[in-house]
Amino acid sequence: MRMRKKKWADPYLQEHEDLALADPSVYRGKWHELLQCEKLHVELGMGKGDYLITMAHMYPEEGWVGVEKDRSAAAVALRKAVEEENADWHNKRMIPGDAEDMEQWFAEGEIDVLHLNFSDPWPKKYTHKRRLSSEKFLDIYRRLLSSDGILQMKTDNKDLFEDSVMYFLHSRFMPEEFSVDYRRKEHPEDAVTEYERRFLDLGQPIYRICVRPCRRSGDMLE
Repeated sequence: MRMRKKKWADPYLQEHEDLALADPSVYRGKWHELLQCEKLHVELGMGKGDYLITMAHMYPEEGWVGVEKDRSAAAVALRKAVEEENADWHNKRMIPGDAEDMEQWFAEGEIDVLHLNFSDPWPKKYTHKRRLSSEKFLDIYRRLLSSDGILQMKTDNKDLFEDSVMYFLHSRFMPEEFSVDYRRKEHPEDAVTEYERRFLDLGQPIYRICVRPCRRSGDMLE
């Protein structure tokens, strides 16, 4: 469901352009230095920012960047991060922008972990190309992921999950982890977002897959 546009969103984002970056391209190739990290995580479609903020606290030695094209949602996420007690921005930033532009923001091989959490399923067939797991985006991810980079995807949508598995295979991304009921076991290393909690309370399964791009023909069966 789309968030209602918030009148205060744009002024708030402009007020905090050092945190919600107005021009992230200036850090292309420099993210590890900016966030003082060896491992760079990027979450595409961060929504209200719960996952990004929690994970940045859990792993302060790693860098976290959240991307969200809905400026109202991005502003809500930013306000949460700014107003949290003892707010610390040393290892996280936000980008209010469209993932289609991410090659302008990140250099080839710069991202270590890409997170797709409960992305828009775009259920109608003619909109499938907009999915963040579609082959169009996978071509971008392949260029931006580091040599041992990984893509992690979670969703509550069975159709999106099944289709995404096929997208990964067609684009030569090798599955490393796969679950059709991820939260049946506790995973304290992985934050549960407010959105995810709603589905867990309803007893709905969470689907998860982790994949790596194949770099050589022998990495995957032809």
